[in-house]
Amino acid sequence: MTRPLRIVAVSGGLQRPSKAAALAEHLMDLIADEVLCEQRLVELGQLAPHLTGAVWRSQLPETVERELAALEQADIVVVATPVYRGAYTGLFKHFFDFIHQDALIDKPVLLAATGGSERHALMIDHQLRPLFSFFQARTLPLGVYATDKDFLDYRLQDEALLQRAALAVQRALPLIALTRHASSATADELAAA
Repeated sequence: MTRPLRIVAVSGGLQRPSKAAALAEHLMDLIADEVLCEQRLVELGQLAPHLTGAVWRSQLPETVERELAALEQADIVVVATPVYRGAYTGLFKHFFDFIHQDALIDKPVLLAATGGSERHALMIDHQLRPLFSFFQARTLPLGVYATDKDFLDYRLQDEALLQRAALAVQRALPLIALTRHASSATADELAAA
């Protein structure tokens, strides 16, 4: 029996409720409609008090360490952050500064962002894609950018955005299938050892 893939989504939203978290959850649900998986949402706004002042990973409390470990052990990663002054939030970057530099190698990462207007849509390609290239992750072909007008009560409601999200996941499925194959092969090797 094949184990479920672990999907971890990181929301850089600082508030609750958060449009970034809503977008991340929507994307995770779309993936879960296609592949057997376990979902986990990491909301950085909730971890903020535990992250401040930490310079080294060893200084972090267990609550943050658990979320970092979950992300490092994920099979698929979804990231969604609000755009703040043309980039991801400082808290978002601070969280990823604690991720081991080899932990995301070859992991599929679906990139998403939210912002007040369409002016910041290229942030996905100019800010997020280079960050995850550093980690040697496999950033998925399509990113998803949502503006405030795409939401109603923190739920996606714009039809064009819903279609883009669905297309982003459909385009991601071949890479997710490779991940499933690789994780199954690794599990078989471990069982044989």
